[in-house]
Amino acid sequence: MSNDPQPSVALGKRWLGQIPYSQGLDVQNEAVRARRAGETGDVLLLLEHDAVYTIGRTRDRSSLGDSDAPLPHPVFETNRGGQATYHGPGQLIGYPILDLRTYGKDLHVYLRAIERALIAACGEFGVSAQARESLTGVWCGERKVASIGVGVRHWISMHGFAINVGGDLSPFAHITPCGIGGVEMTSVSVEAGREIGVREFAEAAHLTLADELLRLRGEL
Repeated sequence: MSNDPQPSVALGKRWLGQIPYSQGLDVQNEAVRARRAGETGDVLLLLEHDAVYTIGRTRDRSSLGDSDAPLPHPVFETNRGGQATYHGPGQLIGYPILDLRTYGKDLHVYLRAIERALIAACGEFGVSAQARESLTGVWCGERKVASIGVGVRHWISMHGFAINVGGDLSPFAHITPCGIGGVEMTSVSVEAGREIGVREFAEAAHLTLADELLRLRGEL
């Protein structure tokens, strides 16, 4: 990892530990309110979730699989974009709470910045990762390592990314992750060939996202 412990832009960081998805949503809602009111600056919420499947508000729920077959974990419908995914221990969740008016008010550009930040963080651990044309997320070859889904309220961002650092990947087999048929999920630990801690990866992701935000402002 880099020896530079300081991000290049003022991006706060909060580690929330492992919490239920509903609690994470409550924390986000309060952080969005505070950011909009100018009570806080930009902050990256970092955490793990208890095992849960989530899906955006869509009529198409086919990505959750056969409705006659019960899923091994609860399903939570949430206000992000996108199809079904799985969250659980060993997966790093990052919720950037940002005033996007500072970064150009362009969601496409913002999504690409998150991808680049995660790719750079993977590189800190010797893992080669890439973005793929027309498929939001981060990949290691044909294997998907990170999913991204954002929401915006009054140009304040919420939701964000989920990257498999370690943990059990088998729950993904019960759904069609992000609605992409036949996708194989992987983790940073699998790709690196060694166990990597979620907190350790979180530190790298905070720094690389901070740098990408600086680039969006044209300051790096």
